[in-house]
Amino acid sequence: MPRSADSPPVPPRGQRIRETIAQLRERILAGEWPVGSRIPTEPQLVAALGVGRNTVREAVRALQHAGVLECRQGSGTYVVSTDELAPVVARRLTDDRMTEVIEVRRAFEVEAARLAALRRTPEDLAALDDALAAREAAWRGGRAEEFVEADLVLHRAVVAAAHNPMLAELYASVGTALRSSLAQAMGGALTPERHVDHSRMVDAIRAGDPERAAREAGAFLEPPAGA
Repeated sequence: MPRSADSPPVPPRGQRIRETIAQLRERILAGEWPVGSRIPTEPQLVAALGVGRNTVREAVRALQHAGVLECRQGSGTYVVSTDELAPVVARRLTDDRMTEVIEVRRAFEVEAARLAALRRTPEDLAALDDALAAREAAWRGGRAEEFVEADLVLHRAVVAAAHNPMLAELYASVGTALRSSLAQAMGGALTPERHVDHSRMVDAIRAGDPERAAREAGAFLEPPAGA
C-alpha cells in the first residue's frame, strides 16, 4: 500500500540498524539486561523496538561482533559485556597464552572472592548455592561442556557478589578466554584428578571470612612449579 502524504518518512535501512543498535546498548547500559542475562527473543525485540526482523537481526549481530552479546546455540543470546573491550581482550588471551590467562583469572577471582565475603547478600548466597549445585550435578553427569559453563556461572556469581560493577565488566570481557582455559584444563574429559572442590570457597564467603575466601579462590590457580 502506498505511503500517505501524512505518514512520516521511513528512515534508510542503515539508519534504522544504527538506531536499533543504540536502543539495545541503552537498555544494556541501563541494567535492563545485566551482564550474564539473556536478552528477549527476536520476535519480542521486534515488538518492543518497533522494527523489522532483519533490522533486529543485524543489530544483534553487530553487538555480537563488538563483544557485547554472545549467541549460545539452543539457549539464546546473552549479555557478556557492557562495553566493547571483550574482543580486544579475547585476541590477547589466546590458547597459546594460557599461563597469562591463569594469572589474569587469579587477579580477578581472588579479589572477587575476598570482596564477596565482605559484601555478599542473602540473594548472593542463594545464587552461589544454586550455581555450586548445578556445577556439581554437571560433574556427576560427566558432561564436560555443561560443566565448563556451570563452573563459569559459579565464578560469575562470586564476581557479582563482590558488588563492584567495574570488576564484573572486566571479568565478563575475558569470558571467552576463561572458558577456553577451563576447557583446555578439562581436556574434554571429567576425570577425578581434575575435580576442584569449590564448596570451601562458597563456605568462606558465607562465613564472611575474606582471607579464607581469597585463599580458597586462589588455591587451584597456582602456577605450575618452575613456570
